[in-house]
Amino acid sequence: MTDWIYILDRNKDTLDGEPSGMESIRRLAREDPELDFWLSRRNRMRPGDRLWFFFSHPESAVAAVAEVDDEPCLDPDDPELSYRVEATLLPEATDALYRNPVGREDLRLGQVRSVQKVKPEALPVLLARAGL
Repeated sequence: MTDWIYILDRNKDTLDGEPSGMESIRRLAREDPELDFWLSRRNRMRPGDRLWFFFSHPESAVAAVAEVDDEPCLDPDDPELSYRVEATLLPEATDALYRNPVGREDLRLGQVRSVQKVKPEALPVLLARAGL
């Protein structure tokens, strides 16, 4: 299993037609947890990997988590997006992270990319705060 940081840009990314804020992803985790996310490159995601969602606003922190359902694939219906990955938000873990998000300093993020692997020293903090 691999753990990935997926950065959501509130000004660029939307979820269910809404800005991708902590509140909207928390609501989706409860109401409609199965989602598709776009990737600029394929990455080596596998079913069972985890996506930890990093929000840049109002605070820079991870406040949601999902499990990858299938390997990333090309999206033939939308040529502007390179790849998409299907994932299911984990409602209880997302609620726990929403209440106690993991800040940038705990993640030890250097240069921020849209998707990157979780640093090994940050994983225990993420798992503990998510209750996993």
